[in-house]
Amino acid sequence: MRTSFWMIVTTVALSAAACGAEDALEPDPPLPVKWDLKALASPPKVTPLAETKEPGVRGIFYDGLPFKGKPTRVFAWLGLPKDAKDRKAPGMVLVHGGGGTAHARWVRLWTERGYAAISMDLCGKAHGPAEGAPRRHELGGPDGWDASFEQTGWPVEDQWQYHAVADAILAGSLLRSMPEVDPDRIGLTGISWGGYLVCIIAGVDDRFRFAAPVYGCGFIGEDSCWAAKLKQMGPEKAGPWLARWDPSHYLPKVKRPMLWVAGDRDFAYPMGSLQKSYLLPKGDRYLSIRPAMPHGHPQGEAPAEIGAFAGQVMGGGVPLARCAGQGLGGRKAWAVFQAKAPLVKAQCVFTKDAGPWQPRKWDVAEAALDAAAGKVSFELPDGVTVFYFTVTDRRNLVASSEHVTVK
Repeated sequence: MRTSFWMIVTTVALSAAACGAEDALEPDPPLPVKWDLKALASPPKVTPLAETKEPGVRGIFYDGLPFKGKPTRVFAWLGLPKDAKDRKAPGMVLVHGGGGTAHARWVRLWTERGYAAISMDLCGKAHGPAEGAPRRHELGGPDGWDASFEQTGWPVEDQWQYHAVADAILAGSLLRSMPEVDPDRIGLTGISWGGYLVCIIAGVDDRFRFAAPVYGCGFIGEDSCWAAKLKQMGPEKAGPWLARWDPSHYLPKVKRPMLWVAGDRDFAYPMGSLQKSYLLPKGDRYLSIRPAMPHGHPQGEAPAEIGAFAGQVMGGGVPLARCAGQGLGGRKAWAVFQAKAPLVKAQCVFTKDAGPWQPRKWDVAEAALDAAAGKVSFELPDGVTVFYFTVTDRRNLVASSEHVTVK
């Protein structure tokens, strides 16, 4: 594992314990940034839009936090399931990634699953009744994503992450205020930069019942696609950004269940940083690492595992499979999975490469499966440097073990 030149993020001792074990024996340090959670727990003022061009959802603006002393508004698509009047529906807050915006299709995906859902734009853009691409509006907050690297000298309250986290918390508060929604069953998921934000949000606001980051994780300065950018910025600028905004500072505060969905060849958030991140939270940990999962918004919305996990946590659905232990004896690798739905397939995913994660080549091979015992095993070829297992249950839902580096 490479380490970056500045070495300012919190050092994390990685445990060799079985997957799903709880870590961190020492008290968590205080958060580097604080929000007024009492104020954010109040539902924001909503301005409905008279006309929208998206079926099954409605466009709204809601009030955000002041930016440079001026008011802001956040555009969002909001949807309810068809039977919302007959019951208290669970809810979902959907956090888009870089290059994205509020996505009506994402809201519809969740309303069709029986959830109230809100997808908000976090970069000051709006669709509204207009056709075409989203446009910047006059009450938008700070620019986001890579632009945040240039904001380190600004007041913290004007920086993008401060606003994005607050806007997502306000979206959750808005859902909780709706009579059709169960305020105690609100989940959180996000894609890429949105997954990165979910890791922070879940550590700030413990009202969310679960969090499911897709791709996104912490330790951005170590081996992410932004590591070179941070090194170029130098310690005087990169240091404050990482000290405030790296999710590794917030994940130890998370005590709710988390599902981590990612690909093993992700260009932005590599496996090393992903593993260091998912070992930090205190709650139940589930992994769904997919071989060669493409990085994109439609692909990040799609995994059925997220819907099943939401049903498991908030509706008593059949749980996802979960790794309960793994090991390596000689060249024989093994893992044990707890599974309520019968397992039908097992694979071992491995690489013989070392060095940076992004260019590594991976192989996928069928592993031996003892479905009754939940045990999978595989004889590793010579030269393997890293491996992990995946299992698929009869619902075609994928769970995975942690990856193991072969000494």
